[in-house]
Amino acid sequence: MTARELPLVVGVDGSEPSLRAVDWAADEAALRGVPLRVVYASLWERYEGSALAEDLAKPYEEVRADDIVATAARRAHRRRPEVKVSADVLAEEPEYALVREGRSASALVLGTRGRSGLVEMLLGSVSLAVAAHADCPVIVLRGGHDNRGGTGTHGRVVVGVGEKGTDSAALRFAFEEARLRHAALDAVRAWRCPAHESTDHPLLAGEPARLHEEAAAEVLEKALRDAPADVDLHRRTVEGPARRVLLAASHEADLLVVGARRNPGHLGLQLGRVAHAVLHHAACAVAVVPERE
Repeated sequence: MTARELPLVVGVDGSEPSLRAVDWAADEAALRGVPLRVVYASLWERYEGSALAEDLAKPYEEVRADDIVATAARRAHRRRPEVKVSADVLAEEPEYALVREGRSASALVLGTRGRSGLVEMLLGSVSLAVAAHADCPVIVLRGGHDNRGGTGTHGRVVVGVGEKGTDSAALRFAFEEARLRHAALDAVRAWRCPAHESTDHPLLAGEPARLHEEAAAEVLEKALRDAPADVDLHRRTVEGPARRVLLAASHEADLLVVGARRNPGHLGLQLGRVAHAVLHHAACAVAVVPERE
């Protein structure tokens, strides 16, 4: 099965944010021309059964995994009748189930649940664990965001360009997303001038900063030298920490794409500080794309 035939997988738990993720995933599947697979991991009910009942406005005893996936599948079909939709209940912890599903998926789509302003700022443990370990891109929709996957409000995708400045899975994913959405793509490289390199001499003022900015531009050009001609590409070098630069850019984007290095010998979270920060605080959907060492 080729990448173009692999299904898009969306994880659901019955909450309103997960149903918005279903809408987003249905739009994304339609753009990609791939099937949509709706997955519910049944062990969630053990820990969050009463909360699910509240979200679904049903007595707890009536909340069932089959109801949740059936409702989500019907919602996806109503939104995108042209998309082939399947649904499944998996008797596993959600983190393990979704990571395994990602091995045969074009991408995973997840929502986050929040019941207060503070909680909505933070990423759920399931989404964080899946984004840190999945073998495919993971698209996380934060709690307060809309459900328009293919028709965003800004017409813009942002991708962070790493230090190595080489072709990467994250760049390729961003090119494809921009192309599918007919959106502009901002390729952003953040740069900083260390404090110890600054000078008070009036003839040299700004020289260290200029050199760092030029180096960032060179990294960007190297990364984008094979960019497809049919993408409306914008190159941006911005002074500041990468986390802050990308979070600022997320306010004018429909999707923020970042790479996450994967080390097969490492068992902990494999995200990096930048990916971790944007997953928690971005103002738009975030796609974390695994990069193999």
